[in-house]
Amino acid sequence: MAKDLDLITVGRISVDLFAEQINTSFSQPQTFHKSIGGSPTNVAVAAAKLGHSSAIVTKVGIDPLGEYVVNKLQEFGVNTEFVKVAESGLTPVVLASQDPPEDPKIIFHRQPSAPDTQLQVADLDTNSLLSAKIFWVSACALSQAPTSESIIKWLEQRGRASQTIIDLDYRPSFWNDVATARNAAQRAIANCTIAIGNITECDVALGIRDPHKAAQDLLDRGVALAIVKMGGDGVMLATKDEIQVIKPMPIKLVCGLGAGDAFGGALVHGLLSGWGLKQIGEFANGAGAYLASELMCSDAMPTIEILNSFISAGGKR
Repeated sequence: MAKDLDLITVGRISVDLFAEQINTSFSQPQTFHKSIGGSPTNVAVAAAKLGHSSAIVTKVGIDPLGEYVVNKLQEFGVNTEFVKVAESGLTPVVLASQDPPEDPKIIFHRQPSAPDTQLQVADLDTNSLLSAKIFWVSACALSQAPTSESIIKWLEQRGRASQTIIDLDYRPSFWNDVATARNAAQRAIANCTIAIGNITECDVALGIRDPHKAAQDLLDRGVALAIVKMGGDGVMLATKDEIQVIKPMPIKLVCGLGAGDAFGGALVHGLLSGWGLKQIGEFANGAGAYLASELMCSDAMPTIEILNSFISAGGKR
């Protein structure tokens, strides 16, 4: 039984295959780099690389790829106590192609039902749930029961405790329609203290694209901190008393995938360090920029030293 973890994330996990050729379609010959991914997986890895105790609640298949996933998590320093083996389903595989780098193409192989959709309430003990300093839920994990219902019960058990985070992470292929995704997101938001998403994700969850209005809507729904990622316009962090807008860091883009997860891991670090909004925003923004200048996601998550050096240099290598 893991106690007093800095971070517990919940949601999808996969073997990721990243095409090594830039601007090359899946229909053309490619070679791939193999690692692990899934947004909550990447956030747990990012936090671990920054020195925090992290764990993910998820499931893998009864196959060698599931063993690979667990081994990689342990290699990255992520606690695997809550990574279970599902009774059915294969470990998901995701293919990514930087075609182009600013809009990578992704193919999810999760059918007919991925193991991480089969989470039960008993897969996470109450002591670990309540003692975790930060509990992080991916909205994509709300797309299918029993995982969706288990998450809501965990959120209700935490009772909107401080640092309960909903990442509005949205993948259209996971949902039947936007209305279903919106209802699920709003149900979770009602039990969280922090919400984070980009403009599209806020539009899906709230029906609002304007970042200021989206942030205010989230605050009106009871979250203490609303974070809206605005792409080329930077990121907004808002509480009822303060708004900070952090401008983007100029970089040479290699791959946009995983930047938001690096941001999430750095956000965790800033929250646990007790920083103010501006410092948190600048650090997390720097982490996202660093990842966007790398090909891989989990493999490329920076350490404190690497990230501080990158930020000090203004994004230059």
